[in-house]
Amino acid sequence: MPSSSTPQPVLFLGHGTPLNVISDNAYTRGWAELGARLKKPSAILAISAHWYVEATAVTMMANPPTIYDFGYRNLFHIKYPAPGNPALGKRVAELLSPAKVYADERWGLDHGTWSVLIKLFPQADVPVVQLSLDFRQAPQFHFELGKRLKALRDENVLIVASGNIVHNLGLVVRQGESAPFDWATRFDETVRDRVLRRDWQSLINYEQLPDAALAAPTPDHYLPLLYAAGASSEADEITFPIEGIDRGSMSMRSIAFGL
Repeated sequence: MPSSSTPQPVLFLGHGTPLNVISDNAYTRGWAELGARLKKPSAILAISAHWYVEATAVTMMANPPTIYDFGYRNLFHIKYPAPGNPALGKRVAELLSPAKVYADERWGLDHGTWSVLIKLFPQADVPVVQLSLDFRQAPQFHFELGKRLKALRDENVLIVASGNIVHNLGLVVRQGESAPFDWATRFDETVRDRVLRRDWQSLINYEQLPDAALAAPTPDHYLPLLYAAGASSEADEITFPIEGIDRGSMSMRSIAFGL
């Protein structure tokens, strides 16, 4: 793919509830403001917590469907008709070699991807390819894949990793307002500090961090952060365009590397 004179940044976005798609709040406004700051990429590679399967796979279809991987039927009419980009899918597979990458023509764009992109790029005019998370692999594997994807930044491809640093649905407050749980705030701030220090090894070994058992009881929403960290560069400025804990136990922190 052609090279870009200014590398694209890498984003980690805390996506939270799918209901953000129809909400006007600090998080959705933050995504829109972030989108306005970005140089329009030629394509987007998305890594979402919600494609958590027994393989490393990449979407290869020309027109990926909008996936409604949730129970909010009032959102089922919303479409995000961004085109795909099979050439980028092949490039991703090439960069990730010798890891086996499967070409997928069934998945599409799940809500971890489209619920944030619909705010960043509401015209849906940037091609999007999605990469799965292989649940068989250890955190180090995911970080190493992120490092291999770094070259895409010089090819005008925006890497968007989407999850939540703190994600405990078992303890989420579903009705009314809730202050963040103390352990959620502590873990979110611990990760923030480790990111600023570029202490990648402690973030890879996140299960050893204080409060991890409550804050990240399953790996799916945490692992996208490791792709973003791996694809970052020592020269990148690190900023946090969006912060906050939603519903007591979901960190909405977003991280921009090199923006």
